[in-house]
Formats: sequence, structure tokens, C-alpha cells
Amino acid sequence: MLDGIRVLDLATLAAAPLAATYLGEFGADVIKIEQPGGGDPIRSWGNQRDDVGLMWKSVSRNKRSITCNLRVPEGQQLVRKLVEHADVVIANTRPQTLRKWGLDYPALRAVNDRIVMLHITGFGLTGPKSERPGFGTLGEAMSGFANITGEADGPPTLPPFMLADGVASLNGAYAVMMALYHRDVHGAPGQLIDINLIDPLARLLEQTLLGYDQLGLVPTRAGNRWDISAPRNTYRTADGRWLAMSGSSPALALRVFRAIGRADLVDDADFADPQRRLARAREVDQVVADWVATKTLEQAMAVFDAEQVAAAPVYDITDLVADEQLAHREVFVKVGDSELGAMTVQAPVPRFSDTAGRVAHLGPRLGEHNTEVYGELLHLTASDLDDLRARGVL
Repeated sequence: MLDGIRVLDLATLAAAPLAATYLGEFGADVIKIEQPGGGDPIRSWGNQRDDVGLMWKSVSRNKRSITCNLRVPEGQQLVRKLVEHADVVIANTRPQTLRKWGLDYPALRAVNDRIVMLHITGFGLTGPKSERPGFGTLGEAMSGFANITGEADGPPTLPPFMLADGVASLNGAYAVMMALYHRDVHGAPGQLIDINLIDPLARLLEQTLLGYDQLGLVPTRAGNRWDISAPRNTYRTADGRWLAMSGSSPALALRVFRAIGRADLVDDADFADPQRRLARAREVDQVVADWVATKTLEQAMAVFDAEQVAAAPVYDITDLVADEQLAHREVFVKVGDSELGAMTVQAPVPRFSDTAGRVAHLGPRLGEHNTEVYGELLHLTASDLDDLRARGVL
């Protein structure tokens, strides 16, 4: 789908490199440009096997790795030459640093006015906080997510995974596609895309803004309950497992009452009417929790499935990889690798009727494609590359 699109991934760690990963899964030629010596810090981030970073292997799937010292003028000039042959540049370096290196958008556009640049930063490219360093944790805090996550009497709760980075990366990937469409279909030049780690996650929390703006509401933590739906919670079963349930539509909530033998509540306006039921959400939760507590997970799910109740088991990773629905859809794929032998990773998420995403290979060794890329695009010889390595440019 994206064959012929070349992406230069200058970024490190999570959000921006993930955006490049999504493009590479559908055919874009993604060239990962790393600092010589250590490369992208995500190589040593998280779980390792035989000193190989597992997250690196997945995030850098399908990418070609080259080294280039962006801190020296000759390295910066090499990148500008590569930009002449690229469609997209992805970066997450602080704005003032890119300006100092001559690798900010105005400098790159002077080289190639068709270039689309995605620049993901902690706080955005403008404003009083634009030069501050930022990580996903700060986005999860400042977006309002942490403040409404957790139990009512507990602390604000951060997710144990890169939520803000992931949401920003998805926004970045679709923004790049819109910019390419605008360029290639409408004949426009390239443009700069400014995404930070706060705005995308805050957009998903829009309910809090609307309630505050129109009703003066300031939500507080309420565990797994949600003030727009009841029942909505996790419930413990007799065998110590958990299931989750959502009664987000009126019909589904009434199915729950029938399924647990409380058809009497269907005829009680305090429970049948959606708004009146919200006022009694704790009572609704207790009724459901008491019933679930008498059943094993298998028994409860058998009843809910038969009654078409929106409920699901709470999975750990062993349950997830064993699930028959996910196995049928091949959500997880095993990919051969020269360093690890083989590794199971998540497959590309979008499913197109005619064009499949791919995981051609996992994250490469540092600088594995120096000879290939520099020879192909800049016509540098082996002697040229040896000289650049000797002078610390590669």
C-alpha cells in the first residue's frame, strides 16, 4: 500500500518510532537513523534476552538501521542529503536542538519542499513549555487520565504500559497519511505535523471536558465504575477469577437483570430507566457482584453468553495468547530472527480486504544497513564508509 514511500526515522524510544513502525507494516521503506555507539535507547529498555532488547525487536520491525552522528556537522549534512530522497521525516528531539543541528522543518524543507515531517514532543513545538523534556508518564498525568484512574480512596494511577506514547503514535501515523494524501492528490507541498504527548490522550478524555464546561463537574476516581453506565465494573467469581461487564446501552443492562434472575428490576423504573439507574449504580453493582460471586468464571460466562450480555473474562497474558478468537484472527505471529531464533509479536492491527500488513523481519542490529542504504541513496563506497567511521560520523 505504501510501496515507494520512504521514511527517515530519526526518533528514539516510543511514540515517534511507533508511528514509523505502523507505516513500515504496510510497505513504507523505513530507514532508522541511530547514533553510533549505543543507538536508540529502546535497544536497552525493558526485558532483555541475551542482551537483546525485546521491545526493540518489535518496535523496529521492518526497519533498516543506519548510524549517523547527528551531533557533528558532517553527520547533519548526511541526513540532509538523505532527506532529498525521502517522503517523511519523523523526529522527537527538542525543537531548539533540531534548530541547532540544522535539521528542523524549515531547514529540511529548503532541501526538499515535498517532505512531510512528523515532530512528536512532550509539550508541542510552541508555547511556554515547548522546550521542556517530556515522556509519556507526564502526558498521562497532565491529560487528566491519572486523576480519574484508580480507586476512590487511592492515589492517581498511571498505566503500566506506554499509553500516552501509543495514543500519540496512532495520531502521528494517520496525520502523516493525511499530509501525504494532501501532497500527492492535491499537489500541495509537504508540511510539518506537530503532536505532543498530552493532547491525544486528553482528546480521549473528552467526556470530562464536556461535563466540566457545561455542568461544572470535576470527576474523581471511582475504581472501575463509570458515571455514564451501570452496570459497569469488574466482578470476582467464586473461583477467584474476574470478569468485566458493560451495560452501556439500555437493552444490554436489562439483559443483565434477566440473566441473573432479577427480572423484577426490568419492571422497576428506578433500575429500568437509564438515568435513574445511574443514581443507583452502587446498588446495581452489588446485585451483579453478589450473583457473580456464586458462580465460577466458566459458569458465569456461559450464562452471559447465552443471554448475549456484554461481559468478558479479565485475561492475563497466558489467557490472551490462548484465546480462540485471537488465534483465529492471527493476532500474534511468530517471526524468525537471526539473534533470537524466533519471537512471537503482535501482528499489524488494521485488516484490509485486499492488502495485508507484514512483519518481514524484527529489529535489526545497529548499523546493519549502512552499506546498503548509503550506497543505494548517496552512492557512498565501502572506502567512503570506512573513512566516515574512522572520523566518528558513522
